[in-house]
Amino acid sequence: MKLKYFLVFAIFWACNEQNQNSTNESLQQIIKADKDASSLATEIGFNSALLSVADSSFVKLGNGQLPIVGKTAFANSYDKNTDIKTITWDPISAEVARSGELGYTWGNWQFKTQDTTYYGNYVTIWKKKDDGTWKMSLDGGNSTPNPKL
Repeated sequence: MKLKYFLVFAIFWACNEQNQNSTNESLQQIIKADKDASSLATEIGFNSALLSVADSSFVKLGNGQLPIVGKTAFANSYDKNTDIKTITWDPISAEVARSGELGYTWGNWQFKTQDTTYYGNYVTIWKKKDDGTWKMSLDGGNSTPNPKL
């Protein structure tokens, strides 16, 4: 009887350990995806970077505007010739569902113009695709005072 309980416990522990390793790997993947998107924004522009990592059902939330729903609608919502290349962001924290298929990052963003720097927070929901890549499902943010004050 004790052997039976031991085997059940061992199987439970092994499954839990494997799930934990998968979740940790997924967590590192979405943090990397978030940081890579920020780096890409300085190269090709903020909106173009989001578009390149957006899921087809992407939703973009913005201050004072209605949500933009769908990757195509988002692509049509901005002028590619004047896309902003001076915005960066850095994740502070992230979480991933136990399934390893959905997660979020949140952090601070900074937008520099010629004479002013703006600050804010953001949250991005990430969805893991069948090919293993992480795509933005929802992104939004708000303005804040300088966090270093």
